[in-house]
Amino acid sequence: MEMNQFIDLDKQLERARRNTLGDVLTRTRDRMPNKLALTYKDKQKTYAELDDLVNQTAHGFQERGMEKGDMITVMSKNSLDFVITKFALARLGAVMIPINYMLSVEDVQYILDHAEVSGFIASEEYVPLLDAATGRLNIKHRYIMDTLTIPDKIDSHEEWQTLESVRAGHSTSFFEAALEDDELAQVLYTSGTESRPKGVMLTHKSILSEYVSCIIDGGMEDRDVFIHALPFYHSAQLHVFLGPSIYLGTSGIILEAANPEGILETIEKEQATQLFCPPTVWIALLRHPDFEKRDLSSLEKCYYGAAIMPREILKELSERLPNARFWNFYGQTEVAPLATALKPEDQLRKLGSAGKPTINVQTKIVDDEGNEVTRGDIGEIVHRTSHAMKGYLYDPEKTAEAFKDGWFHSGDLGTMDDEGYVTIVDRKKDMINTGGVNVSSREVEETIYEMDGIAEVAVISIPDAYWIEAIAAIIVVKDNAKITEEKVIDFCKSQLSSFKAPKYVYFTEDLPKNPSGKILKRSLREQYESQN
Repeated sequence: MEMNQFIDLDKQLERARRNTLGDVLTRTRDRMPNKLALTYKDKQKTYAELDDLVNQTAHGFQERGMEKGDMITVMSKNSLDFVITKFALARLGAVMIPINYMLSVEDVQYILDHAEVSGFIASEEYVPLLDAATGRLNIKHRYIMDTLTIPDKIDSHEEWQTLESVRAGHSTSFFEAALEDDELAQVLYTSGTESRPKGVMLTHKSILSEYVSCIIDGGMEDRDVFIHALPFYHSAQLHVFLGPSIYLGTSGIILEAANPEGILETIEKEQATQLFCPPTVWIALLRHPDFEKRDLSSLEKCYYGAAIMPREILKELSERLPNARFWNFYGQTEVAPLATALKPEDQLRKLGSAGKPTINVQTKIVDDEGNEVTRGDIGEIVHRTSHAMKGYLYDPEKTAEAFKDGWFHSGDLGTMDDEGYVTIVDRKKDMINTGGVNVSSREVEETIYEMDGIAEVAVISIPDAYWIEAIAAIIVVKDNAKITEEKVIDFCKSQLSSFKAPKYVYFTEDLPKNPSGKILKRSLREQYESQN
């Protein structure tokens, strides 16, 4: 056989064995072309129709000069076009960079500059923000999503084209690109709670390996009906629920935002079987007056994660949704993001645990020198997994630090019991060193949630002349509840060692959160550090 024939054979073998994000959708289409894939507002698309739109969009991007490896920013609330864009970029080999639409112009500009972005795909409302953040970048591609209902507005953005015009007239045939499994698919920027946001590089292989873990350890089935309410720019909704649901071939309902009234209405109307919410959104659902009015009996599988679920809230959910089973998913963007899962049968037996490592993850707890600690002792949670990122974009030093000793270091503190269940103690940055003693903010929060009348609480450290770091509790009370600073402190002292009780208690109407439901403790620290 001649050399060029060997080369051709290698290429043929690579193509036949390939498994990328773009391939996943086409395989689902082949299995169930006429099944309803997604519902968004008044639009419904089968898997065949969704795949056709992805192919047309990829062909249109290529015709306009978009190439494999191009860095493309996507900024939009949840929509059908967001999903189409995700798979079209993956099929082309361009790198998708979803951005939090609540960031300031300065924060967006940092990401655009750092990633050396060459294209924008956004909903019409974020066009001014992206134009303002462009700076000196040479933006070759500017496309507006979901313009069918506002065709007259496109004229006000001369450099922008609609996605509808991009795909118009193009073939629905499969768009073929030369891609390998471990090539870069997406860059997701961290929230930047400790420093500047870091660009997490996820390959096709990382993402699809994580989908398998989600499906197996999350008990997902193709008969499920998903609600996609949390923002797609965040790895949790994007890669723990949207991606696996397409991989399996479920039916999904896309909501623009995690509005409690809209979620409850959709569960009843669509007979949804699955819902993911962070604890803050589950709390908002529980407190909404429609919770008792709506028929929520179709809910079979409920997931929480992205933050720690208070024990008392989980107990209340279990009582008020008796047909539902609950999963706790834990992880972070750098592992695409799922690492461990606490399954329904363990929710009460291992209350407060993050569960065991998922099928494609190995986890251990280590000390500062990287040595595995004794079971039950506190240490840093580290992982080895095919989910893991390829590194931080343009940051080899932080990548080397994160993968010290051949393990991904999460930055979370936790324990592992004799059965292998992981319990999160706190983020390293959320440990409070008060008077020279470490206190977990989570432990104090869990205690305060046991009081009657507590809607939400966040525990932070604030500077103090005597304690250096003083424990402060920021509390939202339920309607008509009468809770005082003295009651909170006395209750904590009755349940905890006295040094763990808050030194300060503040009451507020709401806690600041990002769109994924995480409480912004950094904002709270800035707000309250000067009030003591």
